[in-house]
Amino acid sequence: MKLNKVPYVCNGCIELSKCTLEKSFYKAITAENDAKILLSESRSGISLNEDEIRRIDNIVTPLTRQGQSIHHICCSNKDSIMISERAIYNYVNDYVLSTKNIDLPRKVRYKPRKKVKTRFKVDKTCLVGRSYKDFLTFMENTENSAVVQMDTVEGRKGGKVLLTLGFVNSSFMLAYLRDANTSKSVTDTFHMLWEVLGKEYFMKLFPVILTDNGSEFSNPAAIEFDNENYRRTYLFYCNPYSSFEKGAIENNHEHIRRILPKGTSFDYLTQGDIQRMMNHVNSYRRKKLNDKSPYETFAFLHGEEILKKLGAEFISPKNIVLTPELFRC
Repeated sequence: MKLNKVPYVCNGCIELSKCTLEKSFYKAITAENDAKILLSESRSGISLNEDEIRRIDNIVTPLTRQGQSIHHICCSNKDSIMISERAIYNYVNDYVLSTKNIDLPRKVRYKPRKKVKTRFKVDKTCLVGRSYKDFLTFMENTENSAVVQMDTVEGRKGGKVLLTLGFVNSSFMLAYLRDANTSKSVTDTFHMLWEVLGKEYFMKLFPVILTDNGSEFSNPAAIEFDNENYRRTYLFYCNPYSSFEKGAIENNHEHIRRILPKGTSFDYLTQGDIQRMMNHVNSYRRKKLNDKSPYETFAFLHGEEILKKLGAEFISPKNIVLTPELFRC
């Protein structure tokens, strides 16, 4: 039990000599060497696959050939590129991209620097005031506020992905196909929902959103506020590696995986296919809903009109298909 509290190791324990339990020691030299190895390995090589590199190349190369600098391109497309400016320059130097140093307006004038002192760091300011602890406090002080859980379902690595939105009270789930797993594709989806549903319906459906720490959710302000800086929802993040904190949507993903198993490419699918799949998933009866379907429960709570705006349709129980055969019909 002593290992479950500070200092979490047996160093300096007065009972060490007579203790017969398995022991845990902290060795500074070993820890430092392990940290250096981990740091070195994490910064070596290219962390992107071929499809991701091709996607970035399709953004960067046409713009550099128009005379734009890497800095300008990164500033103007940061929600689509999703990697640092320094990484783009490294890919150019290593001939990973079609862009060459000669294509850059000022790069050929500079001599290589002997040492680069600055390092790109992930901006964590989006988590301030939006932690899981803040979420629990917010829910305690808010009456009758429904929670929507948000997540990403990946297909083939580097290919199209799904943005899923699960309504905890009804188990009803929306899914939207995105060409790449970027924050811009997420915010574009919410702008679309804001336009389709309108202010009243959107704020009724999405008062609070809970998601994980994925980089695609790193622009919370664009989700929480519309283009006129009007607050439309509140966004909070789960603790790292704590998917159980949004367990409702994780469990709901099992139905998607029955139709689209892990490793299946989404590239051949359309949003119409995804909507068809979700109609079958949402019409599937659940024991925890007293043998009602998420569609029926959602309709009871919010009405059929919202379901029509969302493009949802009810599938007869005998016609529901939750296997890959759904897309072979």
